[in-house]
Amino acid sequence: MWSTILDLLTNLSRDTYRRPQPLILVNGLAEQGESWYLNRTAWQRHFDVHAPGILVYGGPVTQERLAEGKPIDIEFLTDRLVEYLDRFVQAPPYHVIASSLGAQVSVEYAARHQEKVDKLVLLCPSGIGGEERLPIMEGARHRNYRGLVESTFHDRRRASPRIAKYYEQKFANKAWRQALFETVRSTKSHSVRDKLLAIHRPTLVICGSEDRIVDPHAVYDAVQYLPSFEFRMIPRCGHAPQLERPHVVNRMVLEFLTAAKKG
Repeated sequence: MWSTILDLLTNLSRDTYRRPQPLILVNGLAEQGESWYLNRTAWQRHFDVHAPGILVYGGPVTQERLAEGKPIDIEFLTDRLVEYLDRFVQAPPYHVIASSLGAQVSVEYAARHQEKVDKLVLLCPSGIGGEERLPIMEGARHRNYRGLVESTFHDRRRASPRIAKYYEQKFANKAWRQALFETVRSTKSHSVRDKLLAIHRPTLVICGSEDRIVDPHAVYDAVQYLPSFEFRMIPRCGHAPQLERPHVVNRMVLEFLTAAKKG
C-alpha cells in the first residue's frame, strides 16, 4: 500500500512540479532592495526571486572594510555577489536583473562565471559608455534630498517624499555617509565595456530616453553590434525604469526571460 502511495506521489510530483529558476536582483548605488517593489510580485510568479544585499553602507561588512582602509570597489562587490549566490542560492544557472551600478557588478560576475548565468537584464547600466552624473553627491552637498530623488525620474511626480526623507535620515549618519562616498570614489571611474565581448549569454539592455545620469545613447553605441545583446529604449523615462515604467519593464523582462533561446 505505502509503495503504491509513494509511486503516486512521485508521479504527481514529476507531472506538476518544477522548481522555479532563480532570478537575482542586483540594485545600484541607492542601496535599497525596496527599489524592486513594483516588480517582484510580477516576476516571482515565474521565478525564485532573490535580492542580495551586497551593498549595505551601514552594515558591519562594509564598515569593517572601511576600517581596514580597503576600497568599496567593483571587485569587492562582485566577490560579495559570488559569496551570496554560492552560499545561499546554489542553483545555477541564474537569471540576473541589475540596475545602474549593479549592472557593473553583474557584468563582472557574468564574465567570471559564464556557466552560472542563463540570461542578463541590465537597466540603465553604468560603466559602459559616456560621462556619468552623480546627483546623489550633489544632493548630499546641498542637502537637497528631494532634488536628489527627483533627478532619477523623468516624471518628477514619481519621486516619493518618503524616499527623500529616507535619504535625509541616512545622510545624517556619519558612518553611512562615509561608506557611500567611498563607494562612489572607488567605482565612479570603473568601466566594464571591455568585458562585454566576453559575455555570450543573452542580454537585454533597457534604458530610459530621458536618463540624466547615464547617457542612453552612449550605452546603445557600446552594445549595438554585440551579437548576444538586445537594446530597448523606453520613451519619457529616466534612470529608474523599474519604478517609473514598471508595467513596461515587467512585460519586457518576462518576455525576454521566458523566450526560447535562439539557435
